[in-house]
Amino acid sequence: MARHSFIRMSKLPNVKGRIDYISSPDRQENLYATYQTADTEFWKNLAFESQQEFRRFGTEGKCIEARELIIALPEVYTTYDPQEVLTEFTEEFHKRYGVECVSALHHNKRKTNYHIHLIFSERTLLPEPDIKIASRSVFYDETGKRVRTKKEITGEDGKIRPGCTVIKKGEVYEQHMFTPKDERFKDKGFLHNLKEIYTDLINRHISNPTQRLRVFDPNGVYLATKKIGKNNPKAAEIEADNAARQEWNRTADMALLSGIAEETIIELKNEEIHNKAADSVTKHGWLPELFRKIVRTAKELLQGMIRSTQLPPKPVLNMDIAEFRKMQKLMIKVQNKAKHIRQMQDTDLPRLKEQLADVKGIFKGKERKALEQEIQKLEQTIREELDALPTVLEEDGYPDVQAFMATYRKAESVVSQYNSDLARWEQEVQAKKNPPKPPEKQSVRDQLRRLQEEGRKKPRSRNRDYER
Repeated sequence: MARHSFIRMSKLPNVKGRIDYISSPDRQENLYATYQTADTEFWKNLAFESQQEFRRFGTEGKCIEARELIIALPEVYTTYDPQEVLTEFTEEFHKRYGVECVSALHHNKRKTNYHIHLIFSERTLLPEPDIKIASRSVFYDETGKRVRTKKEITGEDGKIRPGCTVIKKGEVYEQHMFTPKDERFKDKGFLHNLKEIYTDLINRHISNPTQRLRVFDPNGVYLATKKIGKNNPKAAEIEADNAARQEWNRTADMALLSGIAEETIIELKNEEIHNKAADSVTKHGWLPELFRKIVRTAKELLQGMIRSTQLPPKPVLNMDIAEFRKMQKLMIKVQNKAKHIRQMQDTDLPRLKEQLADVKGIFKGKERKALEQEIQKLEQTIREELDALPTVLEEDGYPDVQAFMATYRKAESVVSQYNSDLARWEQEVQAKKNPPKPPEKQSVRDQLRRLQEEGRKKPRSRNRDYER
């Protein structure tokens, strides 16, 4: 199955300590390369000024000195030169955003996660330090906050309290080496854009199309699942949560192949899952079981829509445009699989459950157990065949059912328009009314090829390893 890229950003209250942790061979068992665009003095000064600003404004919480990205790399990257990989990824950020960086390339202890730690500054050095000279005495209390008078930092004994500071007239009372923090890094869209940039960079060095990564689209028909880390105390809870989300995603695939519009599925997902989950969190806080119940209810609603919708008729292979004929054959293939799945879901499974309900009595235990096992086996078969649907399309370069169906509908519209133009042209020929030139097949072929390429590149999928 297709994989998503994984990029996470966090705030750093101790940038010097974090740099030492990611780049120290003594502290990292599998450290392959380090890289920096600024020296140690830069990060020391950055930390000092950030803390100074934090105290000056009396902000609550922790002072954020810098930010860190963790960028997961596919295992194929272990065959590339580590220093070249790290340099390229760090310089991509450094040049694009104009801030200083320090980075390291690691494996985790089990060597199952090859990744980059990239620490970056939200501030840049000023061309010249901004130095402020006191025109009169300046006073700071124990917290570093500036106060108006000496009396505010004087104890009952008339002496300056320990930890308070007095800057005399003519001395430097404030000095800035850095600009204010760049607001771009706080923008909600920053991380998503960065994921697209780094996913493209990762894929640039992967020759096999089936191994390339994609950026999850939260506005599509699918729900993201969450990666479960080692020794996560909430592993069982996340696994149950992921299972509910995967059931929704399988149902969304069937809905698309049943002819239900993408917009309809997204509207149902937003109303029945996102909105109701948001209301639930507001009223009750985060309750995992309640969220899973919301997802299951939405899935059942979508299944109801599928049952009331007939599968669209099979495409007729009556076109001589090779690109569209290929898509039609692919459509027939997945529709046949969808038809078989619906037969199991709507006929075979209900029949078995009805038989089980009719088997009563204390002497029918073996018969009940046999039917229960048959039901479980059929449910497992249905799940496996649903999971295999996207694989059929991935073999032809489409990331998932959603991307293929969107491309197919556009291609169908292009071909339909061509047929309409051709029929009108033939009528005019028969009527001998100085007909224009017939529509060109070459133009239609070019449009279909372009649509296919766009559909295959769409960063849509609903598989594992996605943060939410």
